[in-house]
Amino acid sequence: MEFGEKIKKLVDLAGFYAPEITIEDEHRKILIMADDEVIRSNLDSVLPAMEHLVNLMAHRDKQPAYVVDINYYRRERERLIVELAKAAAKKAVMTKSEIALPAMNAYERRLVHVEISTRPDLKTESVGMGKERHIIIQLIV
Repeated sequence: MEFGEKIKKLVDLAGFYAPEITIEDEHRKILIMADDEVIRSNLDSVLPAMEHLVNLMAHRDKQPAYVVDINYYRRERERLIVELAKAAAKKAVMTKSEIALPAMNAYERRLVHVEISTRPDLKTESVGMGKERHIIIQLIV
């Protein structure tokens, strides 16, 4: 069975209502669009679980990992994280103090580090352990 067919079967078994699936092999992305209130209200837990299952399947087929997005949740979350980083950077410069961001997963912290790296006047540092790990934005003195 082709990998795309396996993904479609997985989505069907997961119970998504009327799903549309787009697989971009070149960019290693899978977009699932589904009009399902249960899925929409639980995307923060459904998305990582679905991505985990997809990547277990990819690993078994000796393929690289995929990034999974459902109803553009990940894309919107990334946009919000970047906006948070920009606002925190502005606040750090205005108040001349360090700004602590809320706890984030590794991918979200990376988005912040990359965004702030474009600013020569600021630096970032990840602090804390486990689920409490977060970023501090500081002025470079």
